[in-house]
Amino acid sequence: MQLPDGYSDVPAGKIAAVVTCLEMRARPALRAEREDAPWQLRRVARPEAAWYRALFAHVGTEWLWFSRLAMPQAELERIIRHPDVEVYALSVDGRDEGLLELDFRDAGECELAFFGLGAALFGRGAGRFLMNRAIEGAWARPIRRFWVHTCTHDHPSALAFYLRSGFHAYARRVEVADDPRLIGLAPRAAAPHIPIIGAAR
Repeated sequence: MQLPDGYSDVPAGKIAAVVTCLEMRARPALRAEREDAPWQLRRVARPEAAWYRALFAHVGTEWLWFSRLAMPQAELERIIRHPDVEVYALSVDGRDEGLLELDFRDAGECELAFFGLGAALFGRGAGRFLMNRAIEGAWARPIRRFWVHTCTHDHPSALAFYLRSGFHAYARRVEVADDPRLIGLAPRAAAPHIPIIGAAR
């Protein structure tokens, strides 16, 4: 269905985001990163669902990430333990603070399925480090396309960061979903920059 021009009402209790889809068709040159990085990246070969969801929530709650929190555990484990899905944790001082997930399940493609940092790493160069590793990991396999999507609920700098990293926008969509704060998937106080509309106070 194509949205009409003009305003479209979003039902009470829902959230709506404008999604931008981006891709790269060839490996770009890596951008400069700090040489004294205090963090480490490790691949988690068979992630436990509880660990994964905790890190997913740590990274994504402020941006209302909800998809993997709503997913049944068996379905989640089928994805994150699939041999063509690579899950990485970025840790600093023994704490997991970043999530990188590369999905190669579609032949010839890699989806940057999830990419994010906890607030403790904002502005410290960890995002560039993690993106460089993502690009290296994606193009280490014989792919034709590396793609990602971001939305207006993500960090305000996310879209510009992806564009600087070598991705090009190719599509725009609108996603409407239940507000995760109203169905128990995020704290009520999460994402104060996105007001809760239509719920009892």
